[in-house]
Amino acid sequence: LVVVNPKNYDLERIQKMATVAAVEIVENIKIYNTLQEALFEFNWVVGTTARTGSHRQTIRDPRQLAEELVDISQNNKIAILFGPEDKGLANRELGYCHTAVTIPTGKCTSLNLAQAVMVICYEIFVAGKDLSPPFTPRLASFYELEGMYEHLKEVLIKIDFIDPKNPDYWFQNIKRFLSRLKLLSREVKIIRGICRQLLWYMETHHRQDQTKAAD
Repeated sequence: LVVVNPKNYDLERIQKMATVAAVEIVENIKIYNTLQEALFEFNWVVGTTARTGSHRQTIRDPRQLAEELVDISQNNKIAILFGPEDKGLANRELGYCHTAVTIPTGKCTSLNLAQAVMVICYEIFVAGKDLSPPFTPRLASFYELEGMYEHLKEVLIKIDFIDPKNPDYWFQNIKRFLSRLKLLSREVKIIRGICRQLLWYMETHHRQDQTKAAD
């Protein structure tokens, strides 16, 4: 269990409310100041949301998600990200996720946090109970992907593919596309190698052009 920037965090109160089976989980809660720090070591991040706009990630229901995660979890660390109970995850926070899940609720537009956690965890438990899924290779970590995104963004700005005045806005669709590919660590290294070569090439030819202009 990982908690990000909690307000009024009271471990003693939480311990008193916990069941016997949950004591070990409570005692090992990890607390981080930022979401980026919390996601550092994970390979696959799932965001929970009640909103399903057309510009969001691929949206799955809990059962679809569970079937996918059983496979991915064999060789990867997975984070399921829940937002504050009153407002959920912001668009910026959902931007860190590879995919998103929403719980169908009919006329009731939302569940409280505990109910949402219970539904999703139950589906994952059932999906993995008697299944022997195929092996999934280790995916690139959140840290590796964020580094690749920044590298790629730098290249796209330099070639005028995206507007340098608001690069994050124009880059978000590219990021969503890449996040669906389940990139491996070695594939991220290849993409970053291409970015480095492109930046080197542009810098070299820029200097050559300046030299010719001076002559």
